[in-house]
Amino acid sequence: MDLKEAAQAVRENAYAPYSNFKVGAALRSAEGHVFVGCNVENVAYPEGTCAEAGAIAAMIASGARKIVEAYVIADSPDPVPPCGGCRQKLSEFAGRDVPVTLATTDGTEFKTTVGDLLPGAFDAGHMDRT
Repeated sequence: MDLKEAAQAVRENAYAPYSNFKVGAALRSAEGHVFVGCNVENVAYPEGTCAEAGAIAAMIASGARKIVEAYVIADSPDPVPPCGGCRQKLSEFAGRDVPVTLATTDGTEFKTTVGDLLPGAFDAGHMDRT
């Protein structure tokens, strides 16, 4: 399955009545499966869910644990990067070299990596006391 098409399709399902800013995300697991997520707003703004977090939750719920590629799309003038929290979530399940494509609905794409999105990421090694 094409990540771009999957992200575009799921973006249409976003629940964004407050910001009207719909975002779609698609992830490919190491097993080759595609998982999608869209943003889900809530009138109590901190209670919303980002598209990337939704896609990661779907991946984890299926039993997969490793992201090998990601695609995020929004209707914006420039490709929109994931928020800080979603950058950390991506880094939990993806290596630094995993490709991430950020896109606009009118076709502009920016290709980057998880490591470039979150240099100096906090990881399990920071908790090692030995």
